[in-house]
Amino acid sequence: MRIGHGYDVHRFAPDRDLVLGGVKIPHDKGLLGHSDADVLTHAIMDALLGAAALGDIGLHFPDKDPAYSGIDSQVLLKKVGALLSEKGYAIANIDATVIAEEPRLRPYIDGMREKIAGTLGIGIDRVSVKATTEEGLGFTGAGLGIAAHAVCLLG
Repeated sequence: MRIGHGYDVHRFAPDRDLVLGGVKIPHDKGLLGHSDADVLTHAIMDALLGAAALGDIGLHFPDKDPAYSGIDSQVLLKKVGALLSEKGYAIANIDATVIAEEPRLRPYIDGMREKIAGTLGIGIDRVSVKATTEEGLGFTGAGLGIAAHAVCLLG
């Protein structure tokens, strides 16, 4: 068994869609990034890659590569899942937390879990997504962006 941890952060930007866990969330701002800036999916990918000692998403999907400009992070997550499978790993579980002062995410969490599980071909009972605020503290608390942490267990 192998444990991995991932962390990602993106700042808010106008004229961008807000996508978390593959789910488009209505909001007046999106997140800035080379891809769709899905901070939750990025943290999950880093946790999975880290557990398998395969580097991070920057190694596999560099932000200087135009092939990944605006790409749906679920496409990248699917590639990470395939790479893990090729290396003989199975995902036991994923536990992730999104840190955002806004918007409120509870109505979208089940959709995120379904999307992530479906992309990876695992049961929804293996994917946990939670959300919290920072009570007005730090850059997320000031509403400047969104962060996410993820841990996973591979077998």
